[in-house]
Amino acid sequence: MSDPLFDPLAVGGGVTLPNRLVMSPMTRGFSPDGVPPETAADYYGRRAEGGIGLIVTEGVAVEHPAAIGNSGSGGEDIPEMFGEAALAAWHGIVERVHGAGSIIFPQLWHQGGLRIDDSGRYKGRSPRPSGIWGPETPSPFFAAEYLALATAETEPASEEEIADVIAAFARSAANAMACGFDGIAIHGAHGYLLDTFFWHVTNRRDDGWGGPTLAERARFGAEVVRAIRREIGDAPIMFRFSQWKLHDYGARLAETPEALAALLEPLADAGVDIFDASTRKFATPAFDGSPLGLAAWAQKITGKPAMAVGGVGLADDLQSSLGQSSAVADNVGQARAMVASGEISLVGVGRGLLTNADWASRVRGGEPLRAYDAADYRTRV
Repeated sequence: MSDPLFDPLAVGGGVTLPNRLVMSPMTRGFSPDGVPPETAADYYGRRAEGGIGLIVTEGVAVEHPAAIGNSGSGGEDIPEMFGEAALAAWHGIVERVHGAGSIIFPQLWHQGGLRIDDSGRYKGRSPRPSGIWGPETPSPFFAAEYLALATAETEPASEEEIADVIAAFARSAANAMACGFDGIAIHGAHGYLLDTFFWHVTNRRDDGWGGPTLAERARFGAEVVRAIRREIGDAPIMFRFSQWKLHDYGARLAETPEALAALLEPLADAGVDIFDASTRKFATPAFDGSPLGLAAWAQKITGKPAMAVGGVGLADDLQSSLGQSSAVADNVGQARAMVASGEISLVGVGRGLLTNADWASRVRGGEPLRAYDAADYRTRV
């Protein structure tokens, strides 16, 4: 009997994933001067050799001066998708992953208002939809020193700034395709730039980039997708979204499936092929009255393949255990059943892959997984 986790999946643009297992993006901060080191090819290559069908890289800065800096959650040594040295390094990484039989997308990233102005390798103002950092009572994740600098209200992003960011995503996507990547992943979650346009707390605009409805606030994200689509042709585009924010772990963009549809349908119409639903626990019901998780709702609403991620194979969620180790949980069978039933199409694995580079091979062979060791987050292995 075949295992649905290892069935292939066509995702558009002539790209077929060899199976349903995805290396979820994880920021590691091991790229001095924005250039992935030689060890990065081995880091990604070992996961591909271990049987993961799709590698989504750590967040990669787009070619915009305010893309990456001090965001209160890292910002040092983040890789870039521009510049001769960085692009040459990415080309080598892609070749290594392809040689192992896997598909690879870069996750293009702009931190937006979470970045402190003029911090990082490049100087520049961090664009915010309405000049607002976030909620009045932020999550305890952030240090007081960061909050003192970050929470001051600024001017709303101008039309010129918005156009510059859209162009930066498009240029960086074109750079990625020239490196040989198979598709593009976009970071539109967790309170970073694209997500702040979606979130009513940070987007209070009443022009064409905002409004009282999610459909109106989806425009910026949709325009980024359209700009990337013009550059990369029919190659697949993956889009990460979330309810929760680094500012506020309990935040919700959508309280109902109808509200979620108002956000996701414009993105799908703009060219998104795969939705990456970032949650703390992959199978947690998204809305009252239904057992479906956020990824299942995304797939049901849009008809596009969706990926569930959050604690697959682990006992503790990311919020609880990023800095701490986590025991193995017997929940891979639940993810398998969700794929088999057609609720979701893909399963994202993050921390478990840091300790188990051969995670996919172990699952396929019925071998036990090793518990997540938090020390592996701080060491590229």
